[in-house]
Order: sequence, then C-alpha cells, then structure tokens
Amino acid sequence: MKIAILAALLFAGLLITILLGLIAPGVHRDTSIWKGLMIAHRGLHDSSIPENSLPAFKAAAEQKYGVELDVQFTKDKQLIVFHDSTLTRMCGIDKRVRDCTYEELMQYTLLNTDEHIPRFEDVLKIIDGLPLVCELKDHNGLNNHRLCRATYELLSVRNGQYCIESFSPFLVRWFRIHHPEVIRGQLSCNMKKENMFVLLRPIMSTLLINVISRPDFIAYRHNDINELGFLLCKRLFHPLTFGWTARGQKEQEHAWLNFDSVIFELNEQTDSSQDK
Repeated sequence: MKIAILAALLFAGLLITILLGLIAPGVHRDTSIWKGLMIAHRGLHDSSIPENSLPAFKAAAEQKYGVELDVQFTKDKQLIVFHDSTLTRMCGIDKRVRDCTYEELMQYTLLNTDEHIPRFEDVLKIIDGLPLVCELKDHNGLNNHRLCRATYELLSVRNGQYCIESFSPFLVRWFRIHHPEVIRGQLSCNMKKENMFVLLRPIMSTLLINVISRPDFIAYRHNDINELGFLLCKRLFHPLTFGWTARGQKEQEHAWLNFDSVIFELNEQTDSSQDK
C-alpha cells in the first residue's frame, strides 16, 4: 500500500512538473518599461473613426497613448494594418484579405467613412515614438514567417519601444529564434467556446503553448483572469501581463487590478466578437 501511495505521489509530482514546464514563460528579462501603460486597441477609435485607421492612430498619438494594432499581408505581400481575415465586417465585401492586392483593397472603405485600410509603414510614421504593441495575424498560411520578417524589418528601424504578440505561438517562436532581443508576448483567453479544433481550446486557454513561444509577457482577456493556466503562470513565474480589451472606465479600473498594462477602448458598447 505504501509503495502504491508513493508511486501515485511521484506520478502526480511528475505531471505537475511537466505542466509547469509547459506553461513557463521565457527567461526573465527587464520589461519594466512596459508597465503602467494605457494602450489604445487598434488606435483610438469610436463610432465616427474606424479601428485600425489613420485617424484612429492620429487620435492616439495626440493623447500620447501606446498603440496596439494588427498586421497581415495582402496578396501582393504588402504589409497592412487590418484585423479580420475577411473584408466582411469592416468593408461589407465578402472577400478574404489575402486574396486581394493592395490596389484592390483601395477600392473599399472602412465602415461608413472615406478611410481605407492603411499600410503599416504609413501608420508607423503617425505613431513615431509611441509605445507599440504589434499583433501578427496568422491569416497568411505558408507566408506567416515571411510576414514576421517583413514586420521586423519595419519595426527595427522605428523610433520608440515596440513589442510583438500573436495568438499563434509559432509566429512568436519565429522572433524567439531569429530575433530574441525583441520583447514578445503570447496572446490567449478562455477559448472553451471558440470556433477551433476542440483539443486546441484547453491547450490555448491554459497556456500550454508557452512551451513553443516562451514569451516575455502574457496578453490575456481581461475578464478571464480566473483561468487556471493564466493564474499559475502569473503567480508562479510573474511575467509581464497585458489585459485586453477593457472597454469603458469600469472595465479599465477592474483590469488595472490584475494586469501590468491595459489595452483599452473608450466605447463600452463595442462588439467584442471580433477581439481575436
């Protein structure tokens, strides 16, 4: 009996050790410069200014906020700032972004405005000197690593601090391998109800993917703070944490209780279905 109990304890200890090894972030680095920041989600947008538009980034720059934005490729490998994989929500066109050239995208406007999808290099001119959180979208298939390379080439020569993040641990891993000096973050949240392969949901939610990305920070949905993987990672390893996306003053105040920096929007009523 004693041998059986000892074996069970050893087995449990082994499982816990493996679990902690999987969720552990990267080697601790000084990320203090990223603490205490208010970071405008896709720029400072509202009902009249579209997200990820030049006016949204100008508004954020005027207020001296940090900026979070999304980058991906067009069909002709132009680096643009746009969140969704399709044009449906923002442009009312049923097309995939990666199937359109940049010239084709210029035919369409963002929501009910005259604004167009901006190029990354044009956005960088507007937010020069501001803290930048750059999310790499994994919509580009086999070109994802090429996307990483193109993004780095522009970021590496800009003024001001920057970091990268992604839901894809493989895109974060690219920076871990090729440019380990860049501060990198793993995006996640409670994905139990997300539209993805069922076995991936708990792996993503519990941050088991950290074994691939070994991030410097964790960017987690601000109201999912009780998820086991996030709690273990935060309390045992103390990585830098970003809370996304806190909408309105009440959510922002709550996020500040649990995160080092907050990715925010001003509008409390913004649809959260397109956060990821």
